[in-house]
Amino acid sequence: MNKIAELFAQELRPINLGLETFAQSMAAQGVAVTAVDWQPPVDGYVELDVLQGVDVDAANAEAVRRITAGRPLLVGMGIARDVIPGFHDRLVTHSGPPVAWERMSGPTRGAVIGALIYEGLAETPESAAELASSGAIEFAPCHHYHAVGPMAGIISPSMPVFIVRNEAFGDLAYATQNEGLGRVLRYGAYGPEVIQRLKWMDDVLYPALRRALEKTGPIDLRSMTAQALHMGDECHNRNKAGTSLFIRAIGPALVETSDAATAAAVLRFIDGNDHFYLNLSMPAMKAMLLPAENIAGCTVVTTMARNGTDWGIRVSATGERWFTAPSPLVEGLWLPGYKAEDANPDIGDSAITETGGIGGFALAAAPAIVQFVGGTPADAVNTTLAMVEITAGEHSAFSIPGLNFRGTPVGVDVRRVVETGVTPRLNTGIAHKEPGVGMVGAGLVAAPMGCFQAAFEALKAL
Repeated sequence: MNKIAELFAQELRPINLGLETFAQSMAAQGVAVTAVDWQPPVDGYVELDVLQGVDVDAANAEAVRRITAGRPLLVGMGIARDVIPGFHDRLVTHSGPPVAWERMSGPTRGAVIGALIYEGLAETPESAAELASSGAIEFAPCHHYHAVGPMAGIISPSMPVFIVRNEAFGDLAYATQNEGLGRVLRYGAYGPEVIQRLKWMDDVLYPALRRALEKTGPIDLRSMTAQALHMGDECHNRNKAGTSLFIRAIGPALVETSDAATAAAVLRFIDGNDHFYLNLSMPAMKAMLLPAENIAGCTVVTTMARNGTDWGIRVSATGERWFTAPSPLVEGLWLPGYKAEDANPDIGDSAITETGGIGGFALAAAPAIVQFVGGTPADAVNTTLAMVEITAGEHSAFSIPGLNFRGTPVGVDVRRVVETGVTPRLNTGIAHKEPGVGMVGAGLVAAPMGCFQAAFEALKAL
């Protein structure tokens, strides 16, 4: 048999580039096909090797070095207006990029209404909405105050916050305590039960945790997050292991510094709230990302955040400037009684987890998460591998056992996003589009390309 005949006698091993329907057609005929998610670069893409007189790859490597060298420690708690620099009695911060009351999404408006009632500045939802629209309240992104908040992300002056310090660089970050799932403030609910829960957290949970932290001293959140990844969390939508590890760390000191009834109530609350650790993993990532800001020539994303109206990013070389695009809807699984038509577009500062190399970027470490957000374990692995294509490095502190302990992808590079057409993937909760309702589901979402294109054009102009 000649060489050509030998070639055509071999089993076919087709590789499909791009359009998925071609791969599906071959698979339907029993052909084992390898599908590659490829598309040409986005319009406007050019090679960008030097920026501001600096080698971009070297600048990005420095950003990754700073991020991965960070050591976030939970060092204490305090009241927002007392411990967050610049916070004041008429300030309410929210998730995502800047947005005025008139453009706020339903869940953000609902959470603002609840916060104003909680603060005692309004007695009814109607009077709270009137106050919010009057101009008497200042609204700003949590990120402008080195803080982060899941979903609507609301922080008001009286709310207790965790204080996280990056021991390697000295940066501080802040986040509120996690309320749990369902009808809670961060999902836009504001009924009496919501305010009652927040007041209990003020009066019981916060003082007990603060006393316990004074007893334990700083708690290493980088080590705790790394261990949680090895136990099946990705530390965005699955925090069962992280929450359990936190209970182990705080439990003895809690018992030693509170009466038995208080300690039991606090432990019962945290144990019943698997997402409690989310409000620790988020400021931990924020504290690790802060040193990567304002590096000349660096195209690494330092902030990704959504407010339910806009999706925004900030890039190291362009500092505090936001680049935005409309926030997309989430493809999700729905709680009983809800459907896709009820959903608000994507919302929350929790994308800080993906920005820091965990969350959706570590999905391969948490195959069980697909039961909550949809997909298959193979999808979880493929999501992590896809993120490798758009990042500048791998995390030296966070690794994935199922990928032979490979470091999680970290340092989203705007250049690679625009070149490949692949945007960051997140797994997230879903809020109802109307104020006052709360959580309706959870799912997966891809960042909109528009904000990355805008950032790339701005980088080209530097």
